[in-house]
Amino acid sequence: MSAPVGRGEAKRLKVLWEYEILDTVPEEVFDDLTELAARICEAPIALISLVDEDRQWFKSRVGMTLTETSRDISFCAHAIQQHDLFIVPDATKDARFAANPLVVSDPKIRFYAGAPLITPDGHALGSLCVIDKEPRQLRLEQQQALRVLARHVMTQLELRRHAKDLAEAHNAREATKGELSKVQAENAKLKRELAKLKKGEAARKITKKKK
Repeated sequence: MSAPVGRGEAKRLKVLWEYEILDTVPEEVFDDLTELAARICEAPIALISLVDEDRQWFKSRVGMTLTETSRDISFCAHAIQQHDLFIVPDATKDARFAANPLVVSDPKIRFYAGAPLITPDGHALGSLCVIDKEPRQLRLEQQQALRVLARHVMTQLELRRHAKDLAEAHNAREATKGELSKVQAENAKLKRELAKLKKGEAARKITKKKK
């Protein structure tokens, strides 16, 4: 079964693209959070997944060589429709995933738990998820840890976005200063030229009077 698409998908995608995070290089702060999720949840695979129009792309990954998959087979595309954890104890016994290529072939997903990455205005960009090749569950403390770590991932995405906005604002100010300096220099040059013209005109008048 193909992954669902929410009613506010156009707006969600617009917000996702505003973060300018897709296809960026690995960053240590996100890798640390992914590894921590894997360790706490005792899972061989953990991912920070961002879901765009036709794929899920992994900003960070532990235990997975893939960098992205198509959206229609994405577990995380289901997770972003939730407000809390999305848990699949055994994918082979779940009608939504039993025939999924990620289940029937590598990486042969059996267990999945994903916490949606929700922006301050309520849009789910993707998920922090843990995956196992054996059917299982998360203990209550592991579930809570996954929620907390997902909030930390979202905080880092917000900080990254604000840093970019500040840098752009700074560059814009510097560009404005540069343009202002050019205008001031042109004005000063014009004033000098006018002063020369006035001086030359005055000299011509004095010469004319002497004649």
